[in-house]
Amino acid sequence: MSLFKKFAVAACMTIAPLAGAQAADAITLPVAENPVPIYEDTGFDWNGFYAGVYGVGQFSPIGGSQYGAGIVAGVNAQFDFYLIGAEVAVHGLLGGAGDTTYGQILGKGGLVVTDDVLLYAAAGYGADLGAPVEDDFLLGAGIEFAVTGDFTIRAQYLHGFALSGGNPKEQVTLGANFHF
Repeated sequence: MSLFKKFAVAACMTIAPLAGAQAADAITLPVAENPVPIYEDTGFDWNGFYAGVYGVGQFSPIGGSQYGAGIVAGVNAQFDFYLIGAEVAVHGLLGGAGDTTYGQILGKGGLVVTDDVLLYAAAGYGADLGAPVEDDFLLGAGIEFAVTGDFTIRAQYLHGFALSGGNPKEQVTLGANFHF
């Protein structure tokens, strides 16, 4: 055999074992030791205390049309999409039969329709703090919209059933609340 043939046979014998099938390692993905939790924005948090200001229009047969401004403070508790709350408010009124101050205490119950919208019913007690003394059973409803993480705007209607004084009232308010 010639030197060239011997060299060719030796090369083939050396390369042949290398041409066989080779196994590959399994593909794996690294797992973090401390994975970062993913938080979802759950919408506006209606729970807790709030305070705000509002404009009011009050209409009655004896007092006529009166307009003014007021302040409100309250607290809410949310359970899933249900909400209960209580608030106290006082406003000054001008016009109509004269200037007066009106205070009210309300209980609220409502539904969180979307993350940022609340519909509620309200009932409570209201009293004209000027002369003549009048007090009312208040019943109505409202809607509140979350604008930012701690600021809302709302509209509310209340009907005052006269308990004393014989002067039923219609009350409409537009306001803004800051939630703590």
